[in-house]
Amino acid sequence: MQNAIRTVVCLLIVLVAACGSNHSARAPNLAPPTERNVIGPGDVFTMEIVGEKDLPREYQVASDGTVDLPYLHTIKVADLEAQEVAHLIREKLIEAKILADPSVVVQVREFASRHVTLLGQVAKPGNFPLIPGMTLIQAISQAGGLTAVANSDHVNLTRKTPTGQVTVTVDVGAINEGKAPDVPLQAGDQIYVHERLF
Repeated sequence: MQNAIRTVVCLLIVLVAACGSNHSARAPNLAPPTERNVIGPGDVFTMEIVGEKDLPREYQVASDGTVDLPYLHTIKVADLEAQEVAHLIREKLIEAKILADPSVVVQVREFASRHVTLLGQVAKPGNFPLIPGMTLIQAISQAGGLTAVANSDHVNLTRKTPTGQVTVTVDVGAINEGKAPDVPLQAGDQIYVHERLF
């Protein structure tokens, strides 16, 4: 009889532990970011032409979507992804007979034209430029972190999708503890951190 009771108690402990861990590790039901990472006015990117060490590395896109580059002067880069910009620069360098077979690498450092919004119980609410690969935790960090009265397990994330606007609740505390995956962000995401009820 005691063995049977012991077995039942052990099974209950295992079940409770399993349910608890599944709940804490559950990711929000939110589609991953789907938009193209195109460059726009105000964005900052780095450009490296292999073998050309004396050229500036960092460039900012002007309000009209153009950028001034060595050798090429002004070219339009708005609405292109980083690899498309690299291909365009390479083609123009060959076309102008400046370099025969250049290898061009372009990486976006900051999407200033695209934002995420953080409101509620964060130290510095407002709009923040979307950095490539930015996650929810990184965005909260950009906003100065959570306030002392923030409810870290009740953070709303609202995203525009092709079928309409979707809002999910995210447990930031579980992410910080490594019990749940971080959430990748896309331009236009709105994050609202609720106040803790005492």
